[in-house]
Amino acid sequence: MIWLSLTLLLSITQVISGRKIDKGHIRAFPGANQSIAGVFQVTYYNHKNHAEYAYNASDARQLCLSLGVNIASKTDVQTALSRGLETCRYGWIDEHFAVIPRSKALAICGKNQTGLVAWRASVTKKFDVFCFNETDAAIQLKDITTPSPQSTSKTVSSTNTPQSTSSVFPSLTPETLGNEVEPVRYVGKKQSSSGGKAILITTTCALLLLAVILFAYFTSNHADIKQKQQEEYIETEEWTCVKVVQEPQAASEEEESIEESDDSS
Repeated sequence: MIWLSLTLLLSITQVISGRKIDKGHIRAFPGANQSIAGVFQVTYYNHKNHAEYAYNASDARQLCLSLGVNIASKTDVQTALSRGLETCRYGWIDEHFAVIPRSKALAICGKNQTGLVAWRASVTKKFDVFCFNETDAAIQLKDITTPSPQSTSKTVSSTNTPQSTSSVFPSLTPETLGNEVEPVRYVGKKQSSSGGKAILITTTCALLLLAVILFAYFTSNHADIKQKQQEEYIETEEWTCVKVVQEPQAASEEEESIEESDDSS
């Protein structure tokens, strides 16, 4: 009778949990059939396709179990963070508190903190959930620790990119949950240096053009002044010559007039 009661109680619990956990409205991050170090985050999407916190601590654990995996531990999420996992939404972990893995600080994510940012809230509070696929984690670890010469580049990339999780979310489409997208504001050194060179060249050309204009202006003025001086010098010489010629003529005329007066006397 007791076993029958326990079986009935478990059946009722599964039915209730099944009603709360609607797999048709959940999405996985990093994406469908993907994880980082075996860890992925599950978020509920409402009928308007908006993400919302929907699972308390008990529901979160049951959700992972219904997907054939376990709820992730703090160590699991910490390892995933070290390999590139970063989100902007809190998720339950096995230790009964919620965390956000952050590699860089952002005001709207995890209180502008980095690392595994924890929120020790009541177990009835609703968040997302971090699930852990042990098989997937073992495969990724094996790929990292035993690289072959032919697949070295692939192994290195696998440490930073999500790997396939064949048993999780076979029908979901890839989604990015809560990851912020920031505009590119960085200007590369090549771009800034080329812009500086263009400004320098333009400034140099402008200065050279100004120098040429000033040189031409002063050269023209100097030529005009020299020409005027030459003209004044020539006029002065002509006037002097005329004066010199006129004075002897006047003197000879005076002498002639004197001689004529002498003769008449």
